[in-house]
Amino acid sequence: MLTNQTIQDFLNLALENEVITLEDESYLRNQLLHFLGFNDWQETNGKSHEKNSLSLMDQLLFLAQKNGVYPPEDEEYYEAALMNFITPLPHQINQTFWEKYQESPEKATQYFYDLARQVNQVKTRDIAKNIAFEHETKYGKLEITINLSKPEKDPKKIAAAKSVTTTHYPRCQLCIENEGYYGRTNYPARTNHRMIRCELNGEKWNFQYSPYAYFNEHAILLNETHQPMAINRRAFANLLAFLDQFPHYMIGSNADLPIVGGSILTHDHYQAGRHEFPMAKAALKKEVQFSHFPKIKAGIVNWPMSVLRLVSTDKNELLRASTEILEKWQHYSDETLQIKAVSADNVQHHTITPIARMRQGQYELDLVFRDNNVSSEFPDGIFHPHPKLHHIKKENIGLIEVMGLAILPPRLKKELQEVEKYLLNEPNQIKDIHRAWADTLKREGNYTQANVEEKVRQALGDVFMEVLQDAGVFKDDERGAAGFERFIAFLNQ
Repeated sequence: MLTNQTIQDFLNLALENEVITLEDESYLRNQLLHFLGFNDWQETNGKSHEKNSLSLMDQLLFLAQKNGVYPPEDEEYYEAALMNFITPLPHQINQTFWEKYQESPEKATQYFYDLARQVNQVKTRDIAKNIAFEHETKYGKLEITINLSKPEKDPKKIAAAKSVTTTHYPRCQLCIENEGYYGRTNYPARTNHRMIRCELNGEKWNFQYSPYAYFNEHAILLNETHQPMAINRRAFANLLAFLDQFPHYMIGSNADLPIVGGSILTHDHYQAGRHEFPMAKAALKKEVQFSHFPKIKAGIVNWPMSVLRLVSTDKNELLRASTEILEKWQHYSDETLQIKAVSADNVQHHTITPIARMRQGQYELDLVFRDNNVSSEFPDGIFHPHPKLHHIKKENIGLIEVMGLAILPPRLKKELQEVEKYLLNEPNQIKDIHRAWADTLKREGNYTQANVEEKVRQALGDVFMEVLQDAGVFKDDERGAAGFERFIAFLNQ
């Protein structure tokens, strides 16, 4: 009876979500029974005993595995396919979304986000595993996370992946054809993923919520066409057009060059959400005047990276200014600061990480200057985390981290525990990559069981601040400030 009630409770969620009507209930029940490995049914009173979708998911997955329906290593795919039973079809979600949008953009996104969490497309329980804390600096509070949400790959999956035939469908993990895709050994489950169709400046776009969200209502805006990312006037126009539709969200783009760009440069996309990042809270270090653009207020942001903030109610003037600044930056060099726009083989090295938001009825556009040059001293990037910081962070500094939210690798959870033991002079297995750092920490203070975790976290925050400083093209010192001044003068020519 418990099995029947659990199935009925799950069907009731499908009814509540308007996936089906009462006329469809027997049909969907039979589909679900087969999916779970059952061929019998006893009627219940139809009322719900349990409404928590994740609790029901756990119970039904247990029953299915007990019936031998799927091997344990395939749980990711089976789980998504199970939750698809209570997920409305794309056209239904889009219709409801845009109906709610007529009431307010906030109601529309709240509906979609709540649904994404309910059907476990946004994996709230996995996200809750992340370690997160704030770190006070001279730039304000940085946000530090050790990302534990993405599950480690099952050894059986890794072994099976070697024998899987290569396929090019979907073309990448950001393509629209992922919507409803079951997944495969070397590709994530997407059966319960849904996207909202929208338009930006006459182009077709879609947005979905990120499964392993790094911040509140973390959305990914995807171009319907599989084409490379590009930072240009069109990109700036798209960010501002998105704000016109969803003024309660921020939106930004990774840079479009290797080393300083995101992990997927082959598909045009942006990231948005309902979160005020540390960089957005940062004040101006210095106001700047642009004689060509009198309607724009501008300034250098007090931030470890090199950021110019533009503010205006005039969207067209903001577009003209940001485009001109980008184009001039793409051709600007200051070799006294190792800033070089184009290499001898005519390769471009300069781009911008742009972030847009609405504040008090005005458009606010932050332009973060990026340079992806390398050198013999810094083969991974001159304006990239330097080698002494690689024991903590070696990966690219993308959009989210530019804004002050560190996404640190999961290995650090265990590795930092060993660092803490080392600082307490306890038996430990500290990795060699951390030893020099740990020795420096040991010389700086007395450690006890009560304070060691907090002190290591603060030291970790200091490393992230240095990571951002390394990525800044105009350093936060006297030489860097003078270099920034020269660049501003160049912009005003």
